[in-house]
Amino acid sequence: MNTLDRYLYRTVLVYALMAMGVLLTLGALFLFISQQSDIGVGDYSAGDAFAFTFLNLPEQAFELLPIGALIGALMGLGHLASASELVVTRASGVSVWRIAWPVGLAGLTMAVVMYGLGEYVAPPMAQFAKREKTTSKLADVSFAGSSSAWVKDGNLILRVQTGEVDQAFGGVSLFELDGPNKLRSVKRADRISVADPGHWRLHNVATTRFGDDKIESEVIPEIIMASSVNPDFLGLAATDPDLLTLRGLWSYIDHLRRNNLGTASFEIGFWSRIARLFAVIVVTLLALPFVFGPLRTTGAGTRTVIGVMLGVVFFLITRTVENGGQLFGLNPALVGWLPTAVIGFCTFVAISRTR
Repeated sequence: MNTLDRYLYRTVLVYALMAMGVLLTLGALFLFISQQSDIGVGDYSAGDAFAFTFLNLPEQAFELLPIGALIGALMGLGHLASASELVVTRASGVSVWRIAWPVGLAGLTMAVVMYGLGEYVAPPMAQFAKREKTTSKLADVSFAGSSSAWVKDGNLILRVQTGEVDQAFGGVSLFELDGPNKLRSVKRADRISVADPGHWRLHNVATTRFGDDKIESEVIPEIIMASSVNPDFLGLAATDPDLLTLRGLWSYIDHLRRNNLGTASFEIGFWSRIARLFAVIVVTLLALPFVFGPLRTTGAGTRTVIGVMLGVVFFLITRTVENGGQLFGLNPALVGWLPTAVIGFCTFVAISRTR
């Protein structure tokens, strides 16, 4: 890298870092405000809400990095354009594609950081925050290591498999007691959800009953049972694609396939997560045609607003395509890659037409 490359590379990264600082501050503020209704429930205090917010910052950074990269590139390159530094660079014979090289390298650096956050930092911290919050709100919940949570409800003992993030297959087991030390039955549900207040709906329930001299087994498609346990407890059994790593998602997809269960939402989440890494590079390069065109002489405020608007539009389009693809049963890889591929093609065309 020559001096010009290092200068452009450093400028984009510095402004992207500042943009991420502002976005994370706002995101943390909104997340903390959303916790106010839970403060005072059980042992959940304001300090716990602060800790929950802090532990979820890496997850927010992972989600906001594409928008932060776009805003940072627009602000950084826009500053160089308004100071005529890019104009002088172009006048000296440097092509737009040559300028795009260090800008794209800055985007690649942010994509690597995003990969590290998504694979090694954000999922375990967010999962830990979720567990600690549930523990604080429900005083009668106990954990067995990091793999399961237990709670007693009358003559039922419920076990939620929380699992390591990479193996978070979820699920609920119910142990029904007959007296203080006799086991009557064991139920294992593939899925569990809240039916009505005070009632849970268990799907595909495998039941084993223990008699005096025999054992009976059966599988029932659906059972509705009454329970006084707080529904937040069920959140520990929910497998959220956003809280899984790429390896965890692929393992969970394989688990669902082996059990003949639907995989569409998780496959879309898998391909979307990969596509978002490349989207960071693409949106960084997208700033180039703007700063050489309509935003060359505008102020930093205008560039920031444009960056936020483009980022929000990209986010909304991505979510719409993902939800629509799942609804209509489209190919998960196509759904995951489509928004990034479209914006990548538009970026390539726009840079090619830049003079």
